[in-house]
Amino acid sequence: MVTVERTQTGLRIERNTLKVLKGLAEYLDLSLGDLVEGIVLHAFEGKVPFDPPLLAKIDQLKAVYGLSLTAADAHKLTERP
Repeated sequence: MVTVERTQTGLRIERNTLKVLKGLAEYLDLSLGDLVEGIVLHAFEGKVPFDPPLLAKIDQLKAVYGLSLTAADAHKLTERP
């Protein structure tokens, strides 16, 4: 076990993306913070955080919550006024 110091943050994220993340965290029995932290640590090492069965679950959650954004949309999003 590794001991860390965590800090609270006010992260802003697209609404349907958050719904999918919350649904995935619930499915995996993780906190949202632990899920995001794991995804980021995998990304920092160039590793894929999800295996094919979990990607299928993510696709289901995306359909349920209407998430149509893809990686190609990253860094191109603007907020509604």
